[in-house]
Amino acid sequence: MKKLLLSLAVSLSALLAAPAQAVTEGVAWDRAPNMTNDLPALQNGARLFVNYCLSCHSAAFMRYNRLRDIGLTEQQIKDNLLFTTEKVGDTMKSAIDPRQAKEWFGANPPDLSLIARSRSGHGGTGADYLYTFLRTFYQDPTKATGWNNLAFPNVGMPHALWELQGIREPVFETVKSHGYDLQVFKSWKQISPGTLTPAQYDQAVASLVGYLAWMAEPAQNTRVRVGVWVMIFLLVFTFFAWRLNAAFWKDIR
Repeated sequence: MKKLLLSLAVSLSALLAAPAQAVTEGVAWDRAPNMTNDLPALQNGARLFVNYCLSCHSAAFMRYNRLRDIGLTEQQIKDNLLFTTEKVGDTMKSAIDPRQAKEWFGANPPDLSLIARSRSGHGGTGADYLYTFLRTFYQDPTKATGWNNLAFPNVGMPHALWELQGIREPVFETVKSHGYDLQVFKSWKQISPGTLTPAQYDQAVASLVGYLAWMAEPAQNTRVRVGVWVMIFLLVFTFFAWRLNAAFWKDIR
């Protein structure tokens, strides 16, 4: 027991005596616009997903023909979203070889069918995380992919949308916190422009995230509408039950 207490005391002394060091604080998640009811935005998000995400990431729980629920016809799906060997009834599977993916990125890219639900946390919803993640990439020559991310430090994924956003680098400022130098994100510095303006890029990412949120639960808007009508029915039923109960008991009281 004495040895344990002595070890704890030495560890505490070393911790208190340690010099201040720079620590980078994680970036706060931005709130994602809710676009799961915006059909044109969802259609644009589906296009971005197929063109920029599906080459590496699958969506094994989603079939192409389910995109009819966001206003696309089968012919539009065939003409704009399918590759030559795929059919409308197929699931969204990536074309990448899993063995090559593991060699290039260190692990197979995750399936994105439920990513908007699985990434929720104390910082916000899964959509908030994805909206922040896709807007906080920056070049990092120390990484194998050449990219890093403020929302997911040391991410093994390259910036798939860099041509749209351009190249940026984060600007930090140093603040003191409990004797430590804390590196806090301040702003972005544009190194080279992309094909979209910053506002247009944010709108495109919002469309993509809206599609990912819809794909994670295609029936969510129907569920909400039905839930509202159920609550209205229960309120009306409760009112009539209350008045009927009063009528039954008025003579007894």
